[in-house]
Order: sequence, then C-alpha cells, then structure tokens
Amino acid sequence: MPTPPASASDARDENGHLIRELHGVTLASIVEYLQARYGWPGLDERLRMNCFVVNPSVKSALTFLRRTPWARAKVEALYIETRTAEVTGKK
Repeated sequence: MPTPPASASDARDENGHLIRELHGVTLASIVEYLQARYGWPGLDERLRMNCFVVNPSVKSALTFLRRTPWARAKVEALYIETRTAEVTGKK
C-alpha cells in the first residue's frame, strides 16, 4: 500500500505524477472522468456552465472549454480536487 502524501498538493496518481500538474492528462479524459463521476447534472451543480445542461455531450463540452480559458481552468481545478481526494482517501 502506498504511503500517503505529505499534503494534498503532493498527491500523486498511480504512475507517480503529481495530480496538480495534469501530466499527460488530456482535456477529453478530464471531461470523461468528471462526467462519469458526477454526471451532467452534478457537473452543472458544481460548475454552473451551460455546456453541462443544454444538450450535454463530451464533444460540445470540449468545444466550449477549448474556447473559454476561465471555464477550462474551473474544470481542471475540479478534476485536481476530485482526483486528489480520491488518491488521498478523502472521497
């Protein structure tokens, strides 16, 4: 069993990469992970973006997030927070 990180900001994924650095993680895999974890309604509840409410799909969310830096930053922050909690056992 891996030892817990010194702090949440030091949380590492199964490959040993710091989660907060998003090493090798594509935007598509982030959206797919969050959608599987929370569903479209859960994402809208947490982030309040129309791309998760009006005809939601991974493709439409990616189109919006790639054009909108502030929205992409929020999605990436939620991913980092969720994965860190998962890895550190604070689900």
